[in-house]
Amino acid sequence: MLNFLLIIHLLGASIWVGGHLMLALTVLPPVLIRRDVPALLAFEQRFEKIGMPALLLQIITGIWMAHRFLPNVSQWWTLNNDISKLICLKLGILTMTAIIALHARFRVIPTLSERNLNFFALHIISVTLLSVAFVVVGTIFRTGFS
Repeated sequence: MLNFLLIIHLLGASIWVGGHLMLALTVLPPVLIRRDVPALLAFEQRFEKIGMPALLLQIITGIWMAHRFLPNVSQWWTLNNDISKLICLKLGILTMTAIIALHARFRVIPTLSERNLNFFALHIISVTLLSVAFVVVGTIFRTGFS
């Protein structure tokens, strides 16, 4: 069962992280040069349809796997072993991602214009870096800290 959960988790991560890397590295630079807000919004609208379900899959499978690694949820917060540290780190990254994404979705995107495009770019870059951090921390579950 754990292998199945991991495969689903990795497929969701591939979509989420890959989409954000595409956005940050290939879509965003020309958008910033041309100040092309409609192109950015078009990508965001298309990606949201697969990106958000992928993130939801990651959350569900991540919590499920965390529970399999440490069944006592109160132990997730003790930081007295490597697994609890990694779970806390993943949950911290998720919290930061959610805060930035919600701020972008409800505060920045509704008023997005050429004037605040750079501010939105910071949101994109931040979520992209957090997405990569998810992958890095996730690999440590399998490879250890060494």
